[in-house]
Amino acid sequence: MESNCHPLLRGGRRETKYSHGVPSSEMEALTSICEAFLPPLPLGSLEIPERCDLDAQTVEHFHEACGSQYPVPDEVAEMIMKRGFFEAVILVRGLLKVLSTRLGTLLLCGFLCLGDKWPYVNKFSDIPVEKRATVIQKWYKNSLLTPVRLAFVFVKFLCFYVFFTQVGVDLKNPAWDAVGYRVDGDDNDDDEKSSKKSGEEEKERPLEKGIVETRNETECSVINSLVKKGLKAREDPVKNQIKIECDVVIVGSGCGGGVAAAVLAGSGQKVLVLEKGNYFTSSDYSSLEGPSMNELYENGGILPTLDGKMMVLAGSTLGGGSAVNWSACIKTPKSTMQEWSKHHKITLFASPQYVSAMDKVCERLGVTENCPEEGFQNKILRKGCENLGLEVEKVPRNSSENHYCGSCCYGCKKGDKKGTDSTWLVDAVNCGAVILTGVEAERFLLQKSPNGKTREKKCIGVVATSTNMRRRICIEAKVTISACGSLRTPPLMVSSGLTNPNIGRNLHLHPVLMAWGYFPDSNSNLPGKIYEGGIITSVHKVGTTESNVKAIIETPILGPGSFAAIFPWNSGQQIKNTMLKYSRTAHLFAMVKDKGTGEIRTPGRISYKFDTLDKENLASGLRQALRILIAAGATEVGTHLSNGQKIKCKGTSKDEIDEFLDTVIAPEGPKSLTKNFTTYSSAHQMGSCRMGITAAVGAVDENGESWEAEGLFVCDASVLPGAVGVNPMITIQSTAFCLSKKIADMFKEGRFSC
Repeated sequence: MESNCHPLLRGGRRETKYSHGVPSSEMEALTSICEAFLPPLPLGSLEIPERCDLDAQTVEHFHEACGSQYPVPDEVAEMIMKRGFFEAVILVRGLLKVLSTRLGTLLLCGFLCLGDKWPYVNKFSDIPVEKRATVIQKWYKNSLLTPVRLAFVFVKFLCFYVFFTQVGVDLKNPAWDAVGYRVDGDDNDDDEKSSKKSGEEEKERPLEKGIVETRNETECSVINSLVKKGLKAREDPVKNQIKIECDVVIVGSGCGGGVAAAVLAGSGQKVLVLEKGNYFTSSDYSSLEGPSMNELYENGGILPTLDGKMMVLAGSTLGGGSAVNWSACIKTPKSTMQEWSKHHKITLFASPQYVSAMDKVCERLGVTENCPEEGFQNKILRKGCENLGLEVEKVPRNSSENHYCGSCCYGCKKGDKKGTDSTWLVDAVNCGAVILTGVEAERFLLQKSPNGKTREKKCIGVVATSTNMRRRICIEAKVTISACGSLRTPPLMVSSGLTNPNIGRNLHLHPVLMAWGYFPDSNSNLPGKIYEGGIITSVHKVGTTESNVKAIIETPILGPGSFAAIFPWNSGQQIKNTMLKYSRTAHLFAMVKDKGTGEIRTPGRISYKFDTLDKENLASGLRQALRILIAAGATEVGTHLSNGQKIKCKGTSKDEIDEFLDTVIAPEGPKSLTKNFTTYSSAHQMGSCRMGITAAVGAVDENGESWEAEGLFVCDASVLPGAVGVNPMITIQSTAFCLSKKIADMFKEGRFSC
């Protein structure tokens, strides 16, 4: 069966007509900036690590590699225009315009732009590349030029991300041999091809009988397809709409929406799930970092907060975050359950029903407790903790015990990880639910509530759009559930006219800081590469008791593009030396249960303010992560502070290491006026439409129902009263299970009969 996945997910360079619209003068400046970040170097100028997989030709090509090579600058320009905030686009375009002129270059670069020939003042692109790099280094360190620094941080991120993720028709990147990277599953490609040749049938798409994909439909055919699936669908020529009727419409298919769909379809309701992403199965996934991030993540995986302080990752495909997360299945900590039930007075989290729900969720996901063979980074975490006498715990996963996949963040190519797309949504489809992909909800359908009702409004459905169709899609339903996540549910409620002050506020992000340690190939006690094996299989808690956990330490997955994009840059030579050590540079991250909160009321525009205690706890966690890396045998360790904070471990005394650790803090972001800065990360978003016992403290009640609109429920991470403190998948699914059970009971009681 030929896969009908989006061609970008399979990768391969296409003949692209760029539509970024950046004029040639600005492109010239952008190209020169990319070259300064990653310049060609004289042969022999790099420090070649001890690696058996490096040959002379590979090393020579990596010396010559350059950020100005086609199509890097054009891809960067495309991303700036398509993924950047309005303010970021204006800032970068303004800077490029200034640097495309001699006068502007003189103002920003000073004497470094002067030449010895008329007219003596060079444009930025005419300055020798070494001097360009010196100029950028000065801008990075000059806190008074914050706007310029912000622009260059953004361009630097995109330049390295594009350079190390682009692939040709052979699905490979010329730099991967130099950095020691192989796409997960490459070793098995021949076996897979031979098994197909021998006549082995590809696995059936598990949701096929219940899914309608708008990318494969026309406005005429989509109605027929929906009717064949058992829905009432028709054309409404008066309103120029496609009209659909069902019992329950659910916006979103991730950890919340998938569970709600299974529970409500199983209770006998006709359920329609809307998903703005597309449907992919294990045979569609390529494990290619760039194309996969583009297809499977919100804003292509490039979603910073408004101040540039934090990069946010959120799934945007069928299955939501469960399709791309790192498999960790940790139950809600008892301390968190007590906090939510006592402080927030949400009795659900003190109930036996919630505890039972966690068990049922884990059972449905096939959660396993053991991991016979851990990957390179988790071995380091475990070894370092054991050498320090620290406790390290196993992390349960929604996969088989022997699951050894380092690319689940790009979709599980082996089909072993059990996201909602292969569990709850399958249950829902088997009970008659229909899934409509490539459709984005625009607003809820609200009308004035009948007299005598406790809520002012009543929700009767949702209006959605599809990029493949001119007509809007109007879904009328007895119950409407928003399950599109903490970043999408609040803007959808705001655009529908709801005004509860808690909508979009109280956003928790579980901020993350990373530490790195280099382990040469000669360290035979720790074989492997950083991208191999289960992503998270071990965890260390920094604190004395469960209620006093300052931070947790786990391992991330960083493809070459993400690794280079977030790593500190000092010069082209430094970043190339760093990338030559990529495959053996392990990362550990410290994550906190944040007291600080953010806000989101418009799609993609996230603001966030740190709490002082959060930063103290992050610093404690980061220092502990560095200790663990050193104890595991790293020869060099460091952080992502912009000045390249690091220390050689070999031959360094304990006092010197302690002195270094004392300098490790949780710094400010690039927008600050401080000399050194960093960028935080977040893969968990919670609480932006939290439950509350009154409308004054919550956007929805204990049943997940909007305080303003009858029949409008929320079943995703946004209803959580606060930060979970651990990977939240089990918490989200268990909460959605309980809330959707309550909705099913309301149907039985006849509340939604009319």
